[in-house]
Formats: sequence, C-alpha cells, structure tokens
Amino acid sequence: MEYDKKAPGGMRLSPEQILKRQQIAQTKKDEFQQLYQDAYEFALPQRQLYGVWEGGSVGAKKMQRVFDSTAINSTQRFANRLQSVVFPPQRKWAKLEAGSQIPFDKKAQAQAIFDQYSDEMFTVLKQSNFDIAIGEFLLDLAVGTACMMVQPGDDVNPINFIPVPLFLVSYEEGANGQVDNVYRRMRMKGEAIQRQWSDAEIPEEMQRRIENKPTDEIELLEATIYDANRGDYCYHVIDRVSKNEIVYRRRKMSPWVISRYMKVAGEIYGRGPLITALPDIKTLNKTKELLLKNASLAVAGVYTAADDGVLNPNTVKIVPGAIIPVARNGGPQGPALLALPRSGDFNVSQLIINDMVQNIKRILLDESLPPDNMSARSATEIVERMKELAQNLGSAFGRLINETMIPLVAKILEVMDERGLIDMPLRVNGLEVKVVPVAPLAMAQNMEEVNAIMQFMQIAQGLGTDGQLAIKGDVLVDYLADKLGVPAAVRNTKAERAVLMEDMQNQQMQQAMAQQQQMAMQAQGALPAPEGAM
Repeated sequence: MEYDKKAPGGMRLSPEQILKRQQIAQTKKDEFQQLYQDAYEFALPQRQLYGVWEGGSVGAKKMQRVFDSTAINSTQRFANRLQSVVFPPQRKWAKLEAGSQIPFDKKAQAQAIFDQYSDEMFTVLKQSNFDIAIGEFLLDLAVGTACMMVQPGDDVNPINFIPVPLFLVSYEEGANGQVDNVYRRMRMKGEAIQRQWSDAEIPEEMQRRIENKPTDEIELLEATIYDANRGDYCYHVIDRVSKNEIVYRRRKMSPWVISRYMKVAGEIYGRGPLITALPDIKTLNKTKELLLKNASLAVAGVYTAADDGVLNPNTVKIVPGAIIPVARNGGPQGPALLALPRSGDFNVSQLIINDMVQNIKRILLDESLPPDNMSARSATEIVERMKELAQNLGSAFGRLINETMIPLVAKILEVMDERGLIDMPLRVNGLEVKVVPVAPLAMAQNMEEVNAIMQFMQIAQGLGTDGQLAIKGDVLVDYLADKLGVPAAVRNTKAERAVLMEDMQNQQMQQAMAQQQQMAMQAQGALPAPEGAM
C-alpha cells in the first residue's frame, strides 16, 4: 500500500494490488457460476450474459434450451409484486424519522425537516430512472444477488440509478457480513472515457490507442474499496491492459447497493427463490422437451424402407416423416414400406406437469393475490393477503429493508447533499436519522399493531375508570399516527396541543360563566324564561 497524499491518514492500493484482489474475488464468485447460469438460462434468459460477454454475439438467441415459460413469467411477476408492495412506483415507500440521539425537545422540529427532505427525495425519484432500475434489480434478486449503483446525474436528473448484472460484479465482505469492496468489469469506447469521467488522467500510451481507434472498446475495472483508517471509500478506474489508474476519487459512502435474498453461512453470494425452484424448473423444461418430441413422432412417424432394388430410399420423400433403409421388412420379402412402431406414448407427462407448475408458482410467490378474473375483494381480505405475503417472504423482507431500502435512502440523500439540494449534516444510521418503510407491505404489518391497540382500548373502556386511566391519550395519538404514516406537517405538536387545550378550556369556562349569569338574571326576572320552561 501507499499513502494517499490527497487524503492524509488514508491508505491507497496500487493498481496491481487492486487487480490481484479482484482476481481473488472473481475466483470465489466463479464457484457459483454453474448455479447462477442455470437459473438465468431457464428463468431470465434475456439477462443471461454467460457466453455473451466472452465474445459471443450480443444478439444471440438465448432460449435454445427453453421449452417452458412458467419460470420466466413467474419470475417477472415475483419482481413486479415485490416492487409494488415494497417500492411502489410513483409513491412514497419510506420516510425519515428522528433517531434516539435527537433530543426530545428537538424531535418535533427535526421531524418537520425530515418530512420536507422526504418530499424532496421522492420528487427527485419521480423524475429519475429509479422505477425502471429497481425492476431490473429485483429480477436479479430472484436469483439471489442484485447490484445497483447510485451516481450523481445532471441538472435534469440529479441522480442516476444503474442496475448492474451480477455477472460483471465481484465483491468482498468486511466486518459483520457487510459488503465493503466491489469490483466491476467494464467495456467502454475510448472516446467516451473522458466524457464519462471528466477528471480522468489518460496516459500517453492509452491516448494513442484511443486516437488510432476511438470506437474500439477498452477493458476497464471499476473498484470501490473501503478505507478502514479514514472510514470512507476509494474509487478507482483502471485500464486492464496497461494497468494504469485513470480515475481516483474519495467518497464518504460507497455508490453500490448489494442485496442478497438469502445467505448461507460461509457464503457471501445470495440464494434466491429461483435457486430453490431450479430442480422443478429443469424437470418441467425437460418434460416439455420430451413431450414435444413425442408429439412430433405422433404427427410424423419414422419409417423403414426395404432396399430391394425397386424402391429407392434416396428418391422417396415422405414429409414430414423420415425413411430408414433396411434389408427387409419382415418375412422373406415383407412390405416395401412399413411404419416403425414406437416404444409407447409419453402420456405420463401430463400427470406431473401441473404439479411442477404449481410448485414453481408457489415458490416464486405467484399465488398470493386472487386472480384477475375473480370478483372484487374486500379491503380486509387484501390486508390479510398482504400479511400472508409478508409471512411467506420471512427473513427476506427484513434483509430487503436492511440491505436495499436503508442503503438506497442513505446514498440518495448523500447525492442530494453533494448537489446542494438539501443540507444533511446528520447520518442515516438509525440513531440520528432512521428510515421507516411505509410501503403497502410494511403498512400491512403496522395494521396488526394498530388493531391490537384498538382491541385493548375497547376492552379498557369496559373496565371503568381504571381501564380509562391506563391509556396515555397524548402518547397514543402520536403512536397511531406514526404507525399509519401520517406526516408530521398535518399534526399538531404537543406544545401546540397544549395551547389549543388551554383555549378550549377557557372557552368552556366562559360559556359556563355566561350560562350562570343568564340563569341568575332569569331568576331575578330581568330576562324572560325560555319557551317551554316551567
């Protein structure tokens, strides 16, 4: 290592050291190659880069061995469903709240600022490519591991989201199982490098290559490496041919969001529902293949032809069947042309196809909601089905929040702070600022707590004074509002409620005094008694 003069106290790896570490990380990832390649080939063939990146045709047919589309459709629905219940398009799916380190007397003021920042963040997201990028991100998550970069954009789109196929990425884990160092293989036209990185320092040898062949692609390595001494990240772009570093930057946070659907102890790459369903997917695909072959034999059989000098197999054309020359077709002479008997019908496939289709859909959560052709469902049933979806996701939902939603929000706010859209001196670490999901799936879980509280209140009302005194009304109102995602801007603070309560009490006292004066004057005969009074 060598010390970075631009960043005193930091450690900076040389290009050779970075390339060596990337090669080690790539070797560990290659252990998952066959597993991931099968999942992409049969469920996400259009995103399959194995064999294409190494020199295959970009427009090559990627579905040569695919005979069934159940996994393809269910994977797309899995990604769409996750997006609709965790990251719904054009809607707010998270909010910022004051953490425990914010003083109690400052929380209301801080919450109002956080709500404003949340509004500005989702305003920026609505005009960015986030909804498109998160859809591709969740498709890769169905396999097991998904990768995305959050980069500064331009004045029109302040933030750019780049979903990167896992095939191009390798990474290393640091402390507590967190992804620290990320390496990305890239190919870019030489003439576009300076436009991509305005601060790129291109050496003379590389500049000559670009001038001679500006449209040729150059192999690059993009590395983001954590510096434990400074607590920030080093960003490198290296030419793999000359091993020269052309870009070097320092960043407070990594631009990468790496999410795993499920992780096995001792492994750093994820295993998604497609890995679980892969045996059924491959079996169903093979069954369909054999079924189609059997159907082709049923439509156009295979024939034998006796080569007796009369019938010339080379001139006989039986379309769409085939002719196999033989010495004789049974007996001394036998018929000149005879259909070849088949070994049997492949009808058992129908008995297992439906079972495998249902298994694949069940694993990919493709049966959680009622079919579109059914009658309208009540709101209660939809909430219950959302709860069922949350239960089926299990720990994957918590990992999706911790490894995707919270890092995404933190990196979005960092980019907005760098571009001057907000002033964010606090950290999104759960203590100063915490991210709270408000997507439909999270709200369905919150409703369980709200319903439990409402049941308790009904029971407490029947217990008389003791039950009523057991409930803190002022605390309960704020708690329910938070669970239901009500913005702080439309809620009165405790101080404002105290002032309003005092005004109400004063008005009630004034009304009571006015009624007493009126009754006293009526008793003295100064005012006529109201109609109907005795």
